[in-house]
Amino acid sequence: MKLNREVQTLISRFDSLLSGAIEAHFSDIERTNASNRAIDIVKEGMNYSLLAGGKRIRPMILLEMATAYGAELKTALEFAIAIEMIHTYSLIHDDLPSMDNDDLRRGKPTNHVVFGEDMAILSGDALLNLASELMINASISLDSPEKGLRAMYEILQASGSKGMILGQVADIKYHEGVIDREALDFINANKTGKLLKAAVLAGAILGRADDAELFKLKSIGEAIGLLFQLVDDILDVVGDESKIGKRTQIDLQNEKCTYPALLGLEQTRAYVSELEQSILMEIDKLSCQSDFLRSLVLFLSRRDY
Repeated sequence: MKLNREVQTLISRFDSLLSGAIEAHFSDIERTNASNRAIDIVKEGMNYSLLAGGKRIRPMILLEMATAYGAELKTALEFAIAIEMIHTYSLIHDDLPSMDNDDLRRGKPTNHVVFGEDMAILSGDALLNLASELMINASISLDSPEKGLRAMYEILQASGSKGMILGQVADIKYHEGVIDREALDFINANKTGKLLKAAVLAGAILGRADDAELFKLKSIGEAIGLLFQLVDDILDVVGDESKIGKRTQIDLQNEKCTYPALLGLEQTRAYVSELEQSILMEIDKLSCQSDFLRSLVLFLSRRDY
């Protein structure tokens, strides 16, 4: 992908930035015999999943959009760290025995396998809460705190009961009956798409994007979210486990409806190609021409991990 040089530097250091944020968070707690073990346990659980690798797509998008629309990169970085923490918390909870019951994530045993289900839940909760703290503190430091609060609103709404959580509820409950295309689109738009869309919008909001531009970006963000899920579904059928870092055929084993299951594999691949071209055409209509967005779309549609 074509990344701004500053963004590329930040992404290459992202693990240290993430762990640094957690370390700073706990630095003002008085260390005592009573607190030491609890602090170390929760830090280890948070860091285990947060630093397990991954494509860092959401923070990358947020930072690139912030740069493209003239935001201060220092502030945008706090939001990028926060959105990755939220994404990671959702994966920890998604993998739980009561949810998808996955034992492998990013090529490593999942959080609950290593630390137990109770500590996995608490590690996820801790990441979600820390993400909110980071965004609030970053917003307060802005000359115009309203921009930060608007960006935070987009991210939290996308990850809450109007977005990711709503999609997860539907994903768990809808597979008990017959799922049609409308239901499948609803699940994926909320469970996966909205946080990706929020990364696009939050970065632009922190910059100088006006409402007309944000309206266009909203449509692009939604389409990118769908594109991501379509390819994820394809990889669950034909992907290489050693590349994607998790078990394949999980959706089939869990009897979940996916786009290949509903449309067929070849039709899903054709849909990816059509959507790729449609998004590229919409990107051309933006006032801010971003090579990154184009390269992102091509990467997402053609990735094998």
